[in-house]
Amino acid sequence: MRKKIFITGASSGIGKGIAKHLAEKNHVIISDCDGDKIKAAQADLRAQGHRVEAQVFDVTSESDLASLQQQAQSQGIDVLINNAGMQYVSKIEDFPPQKWQQLIDIMLVGPAMTTQAVLPAMKAKNFGRIINIGSVHSLVASAYKSAYVAAKHGLIGLAKTVALEVAAHDITINTVCPGYVDTDMVRDQIKQQAAVHQISESEVIEKIMLKNMPKKTFIEIVELAGTVEFLIGPFAKNITAQAITLDGGWTAH
Repeated sequence: MRKKIFITGASSGIGKGIAKHLAEKNHVIISDCDGDKIKAAQADLRAQGHRVEAQVFDVTSESDLASLQQQAQSQGIDVLINNAGMQYVSKIEDFPPQKWQQLIDIMLVGPAMTTQAVLPAMKAKNFGRIINIGSVHSLVASAYKSAYVAAKHGLIGLAKTVALEVAAHDITINTVCPGYVDTDMVRDQIKQQAAVHQISESEVIEKIMLKNMPKKTFIEIVELAGTVEFLIGPFAKNITAQAITLDGGWTAH
């Protein structure tokens, strides 16, 4: 059955990769707060033969959230993938308060409010799948990433709570927790970490990013996309409130 899937932060990286993977068998809507970037992503995916819709959507905008609720009620949204995110690396004592709040707003408050927006329609249909794109940092911490780690930890608590509230319906909510994925955002982190630690970028990859991953390799986007595909499929209808970890053995330590 073709599902209508709404993905936030899908102009690049993980979100775009998941859209590419799911578009063949589903009706996929990619969204991002940057109109130019989301249109470019749509054009790129269509050039590769993947039909997707594109929508300008800001997870922190009250008007956009209200529109999403109306959209879910009038057109239906079967699957919500909360992927929008950003990173900022700094010691806590130097962390700009406004930047700290921005990360929390985008990666924790945003998923809570998008979930709030689509739930009435999902309940009315008695079907829904919500996937939060978390991180290994939903489970463990790294220095200099206090806002990111706090937000990603919060996603697991959010999912557990919502799962209990919607247990009477065929609605599930889970958090996918990958280790480092080879994306533009991670490449930016490599540069930031190199500056903070005053080491080379290759040393950041070897000594920081892959240090705790026994398999010593970045997670591929297709691995995440395949996991999402399973979680929204028929064999995962009783998997809910879970942190699905793809970390190359990181959390085995």
